Parts: sequence; C-alpha cells; structure tokens
Amino acid sequence: MARPDKTAAVAELTEDFRTATATVLTEYRGLTVTSMKKLRRALGADTKYSVVKNTLTKIAAKDAGVDLSADLLAGPSAIAFIKGDPIAAAKSMRDFAKENPLLIIKGGIYEGKAITPKELMELANLESREVLLAKLAGAMKGSFAKAARIIDALRIKMEAGAPAPAVTEVAAPVAEAPVAEAAPVAEAVTETAPEAVTEEVTTPEATPETEEKE
Repeated sequence: MARPDKTAAVAELTEDFRTATATVLTEYRGLTVTSMKKLRRALGADTKYSVVKNTLTKIAAKDAGVDLSADLLAGPSAIAFIKGDPIAAAKSMRDFAKENPLLIIKGGIYEGKAITPKELMELANLESREVLLAKLAGAMKGSFAKAARIIDALRIKMEAGAPAPAVTEVAAPVAEAPVAEAAPVAEAVTETAPEAVTEEVTTPEATPETEEKE
C-alpha cells in the first residue's frame, strides 16, 4: 500500500474509532464473501464491518486514544465499528457466530473500556432499548395502576419545580374589568331619569289660547 493510501486508511480508521459507540474485533479466516455480506446485513446500516491491516489499526487506535491489547490484533482481523445500539449489534454478531463458527470474536471496546468475548456475550443477552420500550408500553397498557403511579410521579415533580401563580394573576383583571365598566352606565341612567319626569310634570307653561279664555 502506497504511503498516501496508508495515511488515508489510518485517518478513516481513526475517525471510526472515535465515532463508534462500541468496537468489536474478529477473526474472519475461512468465511466466504457471501458469509461476510450476510454478516454485514445482519449488523445493519449503523455498523461498519471491514477487514483491516493490524499495523494500520494499531496506529489508528493510538491516534484515537483507544488502548488495544496485542492479542486483539493477532491474526487476520476484521472490525465492527458499531455506531447504533451496541446491544442489538452484539446480538446479531452472537447469532451469526452460532451459525458460522469460523467467525471468532476476539474482544472489543465498549464505553471506552476493553471487553472480553464473554463480556460481549453478556452484553448481547441484555434487553435492547427497543425491547425495553416495548415492554414498558405493554406494561402501561395492561396495568392502569402502573400508569397512574408514573403520571402521579411526573405531576409531583412538576409541582415541586414549577409553581403556577401566573394563572391567578392573569384571571383576576378579566373578572374586574366588566364591573368597572358597568358602573358609569348605571349612574347615567339614574341621573337622567328624574330630569325627564320633572320636565313633563312641573313645567306647565301658559299658551296664548289659555290667556284668551281667562
């Protein structure tokens, strides 16, 4: 491999190490091209599975700040850079290895720490995020009591952290406004009514016709 190609390969591997949520190193010797494609499909689009050169991988891991032990880079290596759910990817790799014993899992890196093949299998036995959410949704649907406790806990938390005087402050002026505006209307009616009556009853002015009759 020419030097520029090596530099580009190391840079790509370094970025993969930095952006992966988990990394699994495997030995693929004996697997066919068809089997490798099947494994990539099983791992999904969020996982990049590539055959690598151990010398370049060692340099890239060091550049990314990842500590890889020497035994992980012994023999032909292929690395799964997991950028999605590590548990789901570990399950896929476990299931594939059961059907294809030629895939040997050497170990890997999870949450910045080295993990053994046994620890990776323990990770695969955990419930994935999607499964846990589905179970939670089922529990809430099947048990009103559980859902009520969750709602009560959320309500208590909101009340403890967010007092709500703004509701009363906004509502008070709305109730006072009609009273203040209605008062002048009532006063106008009471003031004008007596004047109308006195003008009709107490002002009998003499006309020219009445003076002639007298």
